[in-house]
Amino acid sequence: QVQLVESGGGSVQAGGSLRLSCKATGYTYTGYYWGWFRQAPGKEREGVAAIYNGPGTFSYADSVKGRFTISSDIAKNTLYLQMNSLKPEDTAMYYCAAQTVARGAYWYTSGAYNYWGQGTQVTVSS
Repeated sequence: QVQLVESGGGSVQAGGSLRLSCKATGYTYTGYYWGWFRQAPGKEREGVAAIYNGPGTFSYADSVKGRFTISSDIAKNTLYLQMNSLKPEDTAMYYCAAQTVARGAYWYTSGAYNYWGQGTQVTVSS
């Protein structure tokens, strides 16, 4: 049974930083999508960043490029999201998601993933 557990969320002021972690159990990264999504109240869930095709491919939403960095520690089965220069519009619940079966969807679409964590809240105040 795959379980994804996020941690590291919290409340920060604009310009601050947070590092999210996603600890996976029952799952081994093999190159399928492993990523982060976020959902703000009243908005659709959106893809933030993902790794895939082994260790070398990283993709980011335009809204976070240059500010967020996704990384992984395969030995620890943990995915990270370093978030710098946070803005109030980054406020959302952040979810870790993993794909274990290819679904023919892009990394930034929810339907591409078949496992989800419970989320960790990030709140950025101005």
